[in-house]
Amino acid sequence: MQVHVGTEGVRMGVRGRKPRRSRKRWIVAVAVSFVLLVAGGVGAIYFRLNANISTFDSAGLSKDRPDADDNTSVNVLLIGSDSRAGGNAKLGGKGQSGAIGRSDTTILLHVYPDHRHAVGVSIPRDSIVDIPPCLLPDGRWSPDQPGAVFNAAFSMGDTAKGNPACTQNTVEKLTGMRVDHTMVVDFEGFAAMTTAVHGVEVCVPNDVHSGDMNPDLGYQGKLILPKGMQKVSGQKALDYVRVRHGIGDSSDVGRMLRQQAFLSALIAKIKGQGMNPTTLLPLADAATKSLTVDPGLGSAAKLVSFGLSLKHIDLRNIQFITAPWRYAGPRMDLVHPDVDELFAELRANRTLSGASAAGKGGSGTLDAKSGQTSGQVGVRPSAAPHVDGTGISVGVFNGTTTDGLATSASATLSKSGFTVTGTATAKSQDHRTTLVEYGAGEAAQAVTVAKLFPGAELEALPMSGINLVVGQDYADSAAASGPAVPLKSLADQARTADADPCSKLSYG
Repeated sequence: MQVHVGTEGVRMGVRGRKPRRSRKRWIVAVAVSFVLLVAGGVGAIYFRLNANISTFDSAGLSKDRPDADDNTSVNVLLIGSDSRAGGNAKLGGKGQSGAIGRSDTTILLHVYPDHRHAVGVSIPRDSIVDIPPCLLPDGRWSPDQPGAVFNAAFSMGDTAKGNPACTQNTVEKLTGMRVDHTMVVDFEGFAAMTTAVHGVEVCVPNDVHSGDMNPDLGYQGKLILPKGMQKVSGQKALDYVRVRHGIGDSSDVGRMLRQQAFLSALIAKIKGQGMNPTTLLPLADAATKSLTVDPGLGSAAKLVSFGLSLKHIDLRNIQFITAPWRYAGPRMDLVHPDVDELFAELRANRTLSGASAAGKGGSGTLDAKSGQTSGQVGVRPSAAPHVDGTGISVGVFNGTTTDGLATSASATLSKSGFTVTGTATAKSQDHRTTLVEYGAGEAAQAVTVAKLFPGAELEALPMSGINLVVGQDYADSAAASGPAVPLKSLADQARTADADPCSKLSYG
């Protein structure tokens, strides 16, 4: 902080140096006093914020986690809890969950290494996933839960504060991405945050009544949110992001789209006010009163520092997308390999349009004004060679300890017309080189398979059929370049933070 003192405030002596020393001391005294005054005030604020913050125990994190990204990307897991414990009951009603914490909203925010791009991926709460072992309140670890409902992870242990470590474990298993930070905000925290920024402008597709907020009411009730653009904060902001029935298509997917629209508007509001401590400290004061974070974000300084690290991301380069899904009765299935390709793109630090945002690790430069890359960094790796696999059936095996390779290789084969008969783990997981095994009379088909996997070796076996055993060479290439399947459809579906507030508010 600079302190400027006018030269007319103290007259210099005509003779000797003593007056100049006095003047210097006076200036230093004023400067020091001013700095101490400001620092004391800021210190008091930070002390209060630190006292607000709750952290969850990192002992609950999986011992088998994805590796950290060497390119310094940051993955932040945002969880909205609908626990009715404490003051949350007044805002959210009693609800069926009572005091048990449940995850109402989950978004994985991927901040690219260039810190000029970010993508938030909404994970449907009713989607079917595999929940890995999680630490329970009594110190035991739960067993694997294949085919479980996603938001069951947060409720593991049946506590009011929920189990954010279990949700983080589940997201890491699903995405193959290491989550650097996790933040959980409840109803009180959310309402306070929206009030701290003096409201957020949102678009409501149609009139919303109290009967829409609570379908068990049995009648329409009073008007809660009128149709059209309006500024909401506190309870009304919470109603906007929570309501599902009677608005748009009345689906949970539509609600996620409106949550993405709200976050876009909130980000735009904060950036419009200025990404500086003056703006962020009141927001942090409101948020931290009901915020639970991982130990790595367990101080006000770290929270504000993280917020300031995002100040250079242009609104058009902040995107939100929903993980590819389809209805499966009352639940939702994540669509494979589409969802795997999405997370592979993020792991490779490519945007949804296919451009690299690897920052200093890339071979090109980023234009700060346009947000676009130049040189090779903006060029998508060459697409896989054109291969027609029609009529060729292949079994796919992962011959390494890297998760997800069989699924990724299967996606590559399927896109070229091959029929994948199944995926599994190979008997040995120390294969350095990808291998194509084939039976008598199937050498030509094996060669066709190998065209998609440069460097693959062929091996004839006394068997029938064709097997692909992916090795470490494929793992290395997949980590470097990811799948060559374009994600243009996802880019088209994504919402940017500067989008029309009234667009993409409903599914279908």
